Amino acid sequence: MPPPSSAQQKVLTAQFLSLTGATERQATKFLKSTGYKINEAVDAFYSSGNEVKGPSPTESKLDAQFDTLRDAKNDEKDKMELESTMEYLSSKLNISLENAELFVALELLQAPSVGEITRRGYVDGWKTAGAGTTHKEHASHIQRLSSALATNPVLFKRVYKYTFVAGREGDQKALSLENALIYWGMLFSPPGMLWKSENHDWLDLWKTFLDEKWTRSVNKDMWNMALEFALKSVADESLSFWNEDGAWPSVIDDFVEWCRGKGIGKQETMEVDAEQ
Repeated sequence: MPPPSSAQQKVLTAQFLSLTGATERQATKFLKSTGYKINEAVDAFYSSGNEVKGPSPTESKLDAQFDTLRDAKNDEKDKMELESTMEYLSSKLNISLENAELFVALELLQAPSVGEITRRGYVDGWKTAGAGTTHKEHASHIQRLSSALATNPVLFKRVYKYTFVAGREGDQKALSLENALIYWGMLFSPPGMLWKSENHDWLDLWKTFLDEKWTRSVNKDMWNMALEFALKSVADESLSFWNEDGAWPSVIDDFVEWCRGKGIGKQETMEVDAEQ
């Protein structure tokens, strides 16, 4: 793989300097030794025993920036509460609070809840992202990530799984069904992944099934396995990947049975064959 252009090398060097506070000579040394892979270069820098006293320039800027976003009168020192968080997300990052963009930002900042951002999450999140230190740069980074959600399954899965963490209320271990339905609707709609196949709107079927048959909360296993089922059902709407001896949770088993009761899934093919 050819080395990056001179312009790209300058950008990577600037990122390395802002992340580590190292000298330009050190930046050049570690970037060259790792083929200009920024994360590997930073890891190599610290692994070799190099330490920089105090926070890096990027950390200092982000830390000071966090204080401008926090409500000094109503928020704790190291936390943005609900009002400050929503104001920051909507007015500074220009993201919609009604679709998956919200969860892209919350995952990047490792927000402990939908309405809370911590100082550590803010500083570490933006530092690790290497997205600069201005709100404009951060907003652009979130938009780039959001635009890739539907086509990048690794990114989508990471955001999806973190939604469960941030979406819980207080010390609850599960999501309320009401909130889970809202979050599924946000994640499986643009700019998120569509849970649809050629003949079926699986998200609509899933929500209808839960409205009719499910009264309990949504635990972590149910949340995560719903994504696995979504990915497989989009690729195979006959649901032939499912079998009753599989490791699916019972709610997925019941959903498949409910679908087949409506003539959806493998049974569709069987009925066509019988008619022929």
